[in-house]
Amino acid sequence: MTDRPAQPYFAQQAADLEALSSRGRRRALAVRAGRDFSSNDYLALAEDPRLRAALGAAIDEGVPAGSGGSRLLRGNHSEHEALEADAARQFGCEAALFFGSGFAANMALLGTLPQRGDRIFHDDLVHASAHDGMRLSRAPAESFAHNDANALEQAISTWRAAGGTGRSWIVAETLYSMDGDRAPLEEFAAVADRHEAILLLDEAHATGVFGPGGRGLAAALAGRENAIFLHTCGKALGCEGALVSGPAVVTDFLVNRARPFIFSTAPSPLMARAVRESLRIVADEDEPRERLTDLCAEARRLLVPLGAVRTSSQIIPLLLGDDVRTMRAAGELQRRGFDVRGIRPPTVPAGTARLRISITLNSSADDIGELAEALADVLQAGPA
Repeated sequence: MTDRPAQPYFAQQAADLEALSSRGRRRALAVRAGRDFSSNDYLALAEDPRLRAALGAAIDEGVPAGSGGSRLLRGNHSEHEALEADAARQFGCEAALFFGSGFAANMALLGTLPQRGDRIFHDDLVHASAHDGMRLSRAPAESFAHNDANALEQAISTWRAAGGTGRSWIVAETLYSMDGDRAPLEEFAAVADRHEAILLLDEAHATGVFGPGGRGLAAALAGRENAIFLHTCGKALGCEGALVSGPAVVTDFLVNRARPFIFSTAPSPLMARAVRESLRIVADEDEPRERLTDLCAEARRLLVPLGAVRTSSQIIPLLLGDDVRTMRAAGELQRRGFDVRGIRPPTVPAGTARLRISITLNSSADDIGELAEALADVLQAGPA
C-alpha cells in the first residue's frame, strides 16, 4: 500500500479527450443520416442490387463468409485468385494482390518494398496510412511540396549529391481526398524516369471515377516496370479492401515479406466476389461516370460562389479555418438533413478546417440545389 492518492487508470487519456473537446477536435461516431454529401460511395454501388445478387449467388454456390486463415495458410480461396486475375487484366498490369483494406495495403507497400540505402520521397499530403507505412520502412522518408514536381526533382538530386546511392521511391496520390486536386502524373513519371525511381501511386479516390473503364487517373502509366498502383475497393467500387497492381515480382515479394499480408486473416471470399462484380460494372458502364461529372459541374456552379474551392473532381472543400465554427456549420447542415462532415486537424493542416462536400450518385441535382441554399443560410448566420 502507498499513500499516493487514487487516480483513474486512464486519467491521461481522459484529460486528452477533454483537451480535444475544448479545441473543437473531439471525434464521435454517428450513424449516417440525411442526404449523402460525405461518403466515398461516388457511384452509389454500395447498395447496388447487382452486388447483392452477386453475393447471393456466391452464397448459393457455397462460397464461405469467412476465409478461416491467412492467405498463406488455408485462407486462400479461388475467389481471391479470380479477383486478382480480373484486376490485373482490368488495370493493365502483370499482377494484382488483394488486401483487407487500403490502410493495410499502404502499410505493406511502404513497410516492405523500400530497402536500406533507399530513400522515400512523398507528397506533403499523402494518406495517413502511407505515413504509418513509412514509419515501418527500412528507408528514411522526406516530404516535398504538394504536387510540386520541381521540388520532388530537387529533393532527389540533393540526396544523390550528398551520396545517396540506393533506389528512390516517389509516393503520391492521384486525387487528394481532402483538397480534391489531382497530381501532375506525367511530370512525376518524367522525374521517375530521369532518376530511375519507382512510382507508388494511390488511386483511392480516382478508381472507378476517372480514366477509361474507371481504371483511374494513372491508367496511362499502367504496365510500366517502375510503377505500382493502389486501388481501394471501399470507395467508388462500393465494397471493401484494396488491390495492389504492378509487376509480378512486386506482388510475389509482398506475399513473401509483407507482414500486414502474411499475418492477417484473408478477406472474406464473398467480398472478393462482390469486388469482381463491381469491377465488371465500372468497366462496362460509362453512363454513371458521365452523370457524376454533370452533378459535379452543377455543384461547382452553386457552391463556388459560396466560397468552396473550384476543383476538377467530386470532392469540393469549403475552408472555414476555425475548428469550432466548422463543426457548428456541419452540425447545422446535418440538422437540416444534409450529411456534410467537418474535417479538422490533424487530418488537415492547422488553420484549414473545412466542410468536405462529396458529390455522389446517392444525391440528385435537386439535393445539391437545396444544399447550396442551406449552406448559404448557415454561412450567413455566422457563429452561434
